[in-house]
Amino acid sequence: MRYEILHRPSFSLLNVELEGGEAVQAETGAMVHMSPNIKIETKMKGGLLGALKRSVLGGESLFINTFRAEGGPGEVGFAPAYPGDIEAFELDGTLYAQSGAFLASSEDVEINTKWGGAKTFFGREGLFLLKLTGRGTVFLSSFGAIYKRELRNERFVIDTGHMVAFSEGLDFKVKRVGGLKSTFLSGEGLVAEFSGTGTLYIQTRSTESFVSWLTPFLPTKSD
Repeated sequence: MRYEILHRPSFSLLNVELEGGEAVQAETGAMVHMSPNIKIETKMKGGLLGALKRSVLGGESLFINTFRAEGGPGEVGFAPAYPGDIEAFELDGTLYAQSGAFLASSEDVEINTKWGGAKTFFGREGLFLLKLTGRGTVFLSSFGAIYKRELRNERFVIDTGHMVAFSEGLDFKVKRVGGLKSTFLSGEGLVAEFSGTGTLYIQTRSTESFVSWLTPFLPTKSD
């Protein structure tokens, strides 16, 4: 499988080239274009219970589409529903991602959900994380551009709405940005403090902040 990420970081498009018989799996509705010899198989990966858990708890689609090149090479393009970047991860082990971040991956990568613990209850991104395991390439999407921060047995704080993914070796806790006054009046609210050794992937924009900015401009019934 060969790939290229085009038009980044604002309106990224993933183009994947497949050899005959090779396949890539992706979120439903993510396909932009494909060769005529690409065949699509739609299934609930992991069975009904696994698919329901991934959909209800992990913020992903109930179904996964598998795109396979038949009778020769082919290509297929994918894009997320919102503007932003796409990042490729060469996976050999486990990667944890924010719910809704998964775009596509190699066929053998397993997509599950992981309970984030009670510490995530007050985080704006929910209680569950996506747990991606196996060997292959994983493509995650973000709102805005993606940048990474390497941690070496240290701590680092980010706004919960800017987290995209993190590698094994890192743990986090959700806490207030300061005292009660700062928490409610600073506009920062709650943050995630990461610790350990690994890589943290951060998006430059927050969907929640964007929605808050946009809401006053939307028409209301009284208008």
